[in-house]
Amino acid sequence: MTISPDPAFRRRLVVMVKEPRAGRVKTRLGRDIGMTRAAWWFRHQTACLLRRIDDPRWQTILAVAPDTALEARMWPPHLPRLPQGRGDLGARMARLLRGLPPGPACVIGADIPGITRAHIARTFAALGRHDAVFGPATDGGYWLIGLKRRAPPPPGFLRGCRWSTDHALDDSIATLPGHRIALTDTLADIDTATDLHGSAASSRSKYLDPTIRPAR
Repeated sequence: MTISPDPAFRRRLVVMVKEPRAGRVKTRLGRDIGMTRAAWWFRHQTACLLRRIDDPRWQTILAVAPDTALEARMWPPHLPRLPQGRGDLGARMARLLRGLPPGPACVIGADIPGITRAHIARTFAALGRHDAVFGPATDGGYWLIGLKRRAPPPPGFLRGCRWSTDHALDDSIATLPGHRIALTDTLADIDTATDLHGSAASSRSKYLDPTIRPAR
């Protein structure tokens, strides 16, 4: 599926989602609370997030993994979908950002309970003054990357980054030499049961199972 230029939208927000199957999504969280519960949490977290951030100021697009889940019935039917394709996280994000129609674009993950429309709006505002924007995560990674996209990103964009480490943000910034880069709000993603209970946004969610506790 391709995303056709839509004159109603100049800005695009891509949400990277995974089919919520036990043992295939949020496996670190699953080691703490069980794979079925982790998949259940991710499914409902994704649904909450999509309702919360969908906004007429930008076009929300789903980037789905695996590609075979592109037509799964769990995805909101009004949102266009793209396959993530193969490769590491950097290869997939770079391919998405290169392949969209012209205009500013941001990519986020679906496992950040604290993301709001205000966060996204601030990011697009920052892209009016910068070439790229990153939303740092508390673990040294990032929950958002955005590009103004007036020119294609460099050939080495997001290559060689040390994903799932506290070097991910710095490594990614280093692949954009000469670009004006801004940092936006710092948010926490959810990888463990401790993260889950440490998130104020998660603790207010009706989708948080009260029986889930960090492993001891």
